[in-house]
Amino acid sequence: RYVVLTTKHHEGFTNWGSPVSWNWNSVDTGPHRDLVGELGEALRESKLRYGLYHSLMEWFNPLYLDDKQSDFKTQNFVLKKTMPELYELVLKYKPDLIWSDGDWEAPDSYWNSTSFLAWLYNDSPVKDSVVVNDRWGRGCSCHHGGFYNCADKYRPGTLPGHKWEMCSSLDRLSWGYRSNLSLAEVMDEMSMIQELVQTVSLGGNYLLNVGPTKEGVIVPIFQERLLALGRWLDTNGEAIYESQPWRVQVENTTDTVWYTSKGPVVFAIFLLWPRDSVLHLASPIPSPGTQVTLLGFGGSLQWHSDPGEGMLITLPHVLPSPVPPQPGWALKLEGVE
Repeated sequence: RYVVLTTKHHEGFTNWGSPVSWNWNSVDTGPHRDLVGELGEALRESKLRYGLYHSLMEWFNPLYLDDKQSDFKTQNFVLKKTMPELYELVLKYKPDLIWSDGDWEAPDSYWNSTSFLAWLYNDSPVKDSVVVNDRWGRGCSCHHGGFYNCADKYRPGTLPGHKWEMCSSLDRLSWGYRSNLSLAEVMDEMSMIQELVQTVSLGGNYLLNVGPTKEGVIVPIFQERLLALGRWLDTNGEAIYESQPWRVQVENTTDTVWYTSKGPVVFAIFLLWPRDSVLHLASPIPSPGTQVTLLGFGGSLQWHSDPGEGMLITLPHVLPSPVPPQPGWALKLEGVE
């Protein structure tokens, strides 16, 4: 469980008092606060891992534009701006994760990525714990990195052979806050849970982006969505946190049942409630001692072997209600193969 803060995006403003970003940082102007440091302290008190997003490039920096003009044969921007920032972020804030971005215009040799990463993993104060993503130079994504992002909102479709992360945004059209945002452009609760479940079933981590206002406020519609996801995890988190992909990730007959596992225990997460309240699972092989429970519901559920294959599970009766039910439920299967 971790939070990633944008310490600096492509416009170059740093959310800490960077000495190489004079008068264009959150200490010299704006809130006059070290936002990177303050959030780090709050997260560590909450026992959450701390990730720092950092853009290698800056759209408007004259040094970067000069290097770009030279086809990146010069490195003035890297030596005077990017690398001093990265080293300071690590030495001062000791992050658990570095989420690099803004790499795609130039090769890793321009960014001095390999030199920085060698220091990070061999000599830095976080060398034994830090993880990084895959955006360290043109062509690196999906090939090199502690975990892969591959692309924004990346969905692999099948189980990848490398640890990965799905980075999504509550605003379907933007990563930053937009004052002209409409409700239809915000992910609904079903979409969030569906993305989370599909990602975790395929061995990924789910990073959900929120763009705060210029005052640093998370607006009510985003708060509502995040709290809804939190409530769902309060009930179903056992099937998500510290889970592993199972031998089958998604039920062959449908894309509405996804699997995770913890040791011998298998979780079947179904996104739609069956009309007759009987759920067919084709993939698990039951045994006489198989136990089935629904997370958030007391007692064991009745099941029997399907004459074809798998199991037929009788779910609790749900009374008709004008209020839509929660999207997504998790079954805990013990004693299956």
